[in-house]
Amino acid sequence: MIGSPAGHRWVLLCIGCALAALCGISGCSSSSGNTVQGYVEGEFVYVASPLGGQLQSLYVDRGARVKDGDPLFTLDETPEKATRDEAERRLAQGRANLEDAKKGKRPTEIESIEAQLKQARAALGFSSIEYDRQKKLAQTGARSQEDLDRSRSIRDQDHQRVAQLEADLATALLGSRHDQIVAAEDNVRALQAALDRAEWNLAQKRQAAPQAGLVSDVLYREGDWVAAGRPVVVLLPPQNTRVRSFVSETRIGAIHPGDPVKVTVDGLPEPLDGKVSFISPQAEYTPPVIYSRESRSKLVFMVEVVFDPKIAANLHPGQPVDVRFGS
Repeated sequence: MIGSPAGHRWVLLCIGCALAALCGISGCSSSSGNTVQGYVEGEFVYVASPLGGQLQSLYVDRGARVKDGDPLFTLDETPEKATRDEAERRLAQGRANLEDAKKGKRPTEIESIEAQLKQARAALGFSSIEYDRQKKLAQTGARSQEDLDRSRSIRDQDHQRVAQLEADLATALLGSRHDQIVAAEDNVRALQAALDRAEWNLAQKRQAAPQAGLVSDVLYREGDWVAAGRPVVVLLPPQNTRVRSFVSETRIGAIHPGDPVKVTVDGLPEPLDGKVSFISPQAEYTPPVIYSRESRSKLVFMVEVVFDPKIAANLHPGQPVDVRFGS
């Protein structure tokens, strides 16, 4: 009977067993005061192209290790190549127009103006002589004033013609006006910028490893259409691998950034050397992943531990570890 002393003892025995089981599950057994449970966390690098296209070539697969600069994948480059080639031709045309603006007229055009100037100077010489002769005759009464005026007019016209051709020759030897040259230079700079943009777009169709690391995943295969900005290859650089653990508020005051840490990993004979890189400024009630065997405090602080890249290569995201703080 539940109401009897024997029944009460049975209930208490059941409750005690349940509490013991809970303590076993939650890690009530004592352990080193400087050791906590943690897990390996990886900060992945998602390599994508800012432009879309069909995946033409894939140079890596999952599990491969790549070095900085190794090719990862190539998207179809046909439209970007056409745009680049068009920009190159436009730039060549703009530069030719600029050089033409800086030059004078063509040699044959200058020779034509020089020949006309010689004719005009010859005509001016003749009309000047004729004017002087008519002036002397007019003084003796052999020529009328009308003849003198006519010869003066012809001389003056020839003089103006010479002045005009001299100005035309000087202009022909010059280039275009300054503002036209400036406009041509601005056009060349704009065309150069368009070519640079086209070359950048073309280069973005070929993606290389931004840093050395492990190919964690490949999200597309050759022939697939990849939208702009969608990652194709997922990398895990060794320096992006770290351990996260959660330390109770009663212990967090004894831990500082830069403190040495020993991390024990299943399967490795010796613990790994790391150091504290980050201590969360905010307390949490429940860590996102619990591997702990003991929970003596409700308030915990996240502590991150980093390693030398050669050491971090032995760790795998999601792997449970034991973290011992202090030397």
